Amino acid sequence: MVDHDKLQQAVRMILEAIGEDPEREGLADTPRRVAQMYEEMFSGLHEDPSEHLKTVFGEEHEELVLVKDIPFFSMCEHHLVPFFGKAHIAYIPKNGIVTGLSKLARTVDGIARRPQVQERMTKTLADVLMSTLDAKGAMVVLSAEHMCMAMRGIKKPGSKTVTTAVRGSFANDGEARAEVLQLIQTKEV
Repeated sequence: MVDHDKLQQAVRMILEAIGEDPEREGLADTPRRVAQMYEEMFSGLHEDPSEHLKTVFGEEHEELVLVKDIPFFSMCEHHLVPFFGKAHIAYIPKNGIVTGLSKLARTVDGIARRPQVQERMTKTLADVLMSTLDAKGAMVVLSAEHMCMAMRGIKKPGSKTVTTAVRGSFANDGEARAEVLQLIQTKEV
């Protein structure tokens, strides 16, 4: 799936282009290490994020399910530097069908491991929840720090970007949306 030889050649070319010697001791193995890292960081390109959510259970639960503070790392497609933060995933099951809590975190990881923008990641998570779980509603909130803003350009480390995606019953119910946002902000429930 990943062309390690091509990645290693590209890294060597980058090192040469910035004026480094890719043969010097500290860099000699860097092309191989970067190729391995990219295979891991972009593994979500080769998986269907809905697969994790296909494991479901009949629990006769049709109230809010919220998993918050799911850490994630992704890669900005504009500069190929990381952005990282926390995902908060909420859904309301339909017909009493729920998925495993770890499956929500695995879905976040699968979607995060691809080059992208935070807005698309947020939308994709909400859409996958709705389509795969056939949920009554879904709400996704991502808060992330972008290295493309922290270490280059405007150079504003510590600034956070927050994106939301609201689907189904949450889109029509302001009180339900407010409840999720309040629960996300609560340190201990």
